[in-house]
Amino acid sequence: MSKQDEDTRKGPNLLQVIGSVLAAGFGVQSNKNRERDFKQVHPGIFVAVGIVATILFILTLYGIVRLVIG
Repeated sequence: MSKQDEDTRKGPNLLQVIGSVLAAGFGVQSNKNRERDFKQVHPGIFVAVGIVATILFILTLYGIVRLVIG
């Protein structure tokens, strides 16, 4: 069994999930990664990571605006 087959069977790890969420957020997610992501993993993990990423994005923007406005 090849390493790629093992990775597909196990599903993505946390870093791959974060990378997939960020790529999807920017609109550059590849079809291969999308298929890998939703083949073995429950979509709730991606929803949770997406919510955390969105909150961090909003807080970052808020911080930048507060810094600029001073």
